[in-house]
Amino acid sequence: MPLSHIEHCLVVADDMDKTRDWYCTVLGMEEGPHPDFGFPVHWLYLNGRDVVHIGQSAKHAGENQKTYLGRTSRDTGSGTGAIDHIAFRATGLNATMAHLRSRGVEFTERRAGNQALYQLFIVDPNGIKIELNFDADEA
Repeated sequence: MPLSHIEHCLVVADDMDKTRDWYCTVLGMEEGPHPDFGFPVHWLYLNGRDVVHIGQSAKHAGENQKTYLGRTSRDTGSGTGAIDHIAFRATGLNATMAHLRSRGVEFTERRAGNQALYQLFIVDPNGIKIELNFDADEA
């Protein structure tokens, strides 16, 4: 049973709309259709594929969402803390840096060791580090 790709990541947020708006305006994702789960969600798409799902944080989640996600009364929804970042492949390094600056989004940059990558790192409204990987020849 070989894996083929990451299907999506779920970001839980105190402010779902602010999180959605950030991913759309900063990273260029588009909100798209999703199933009716009986609780609010946003699904964000890249190239026709849903890649980021946004739901309410545990402290704002209703009983339907807690049941659906298998959360217990002791579960704070804070996750394991084991995920450090979400990485996306990107193109247009200079345009991306100009876009981030125009939005007031702070970023760090580096050439990735022995890899042919140039990377930008930004942080979403929930403190999740986002890694953007560009071909090194764009730098």
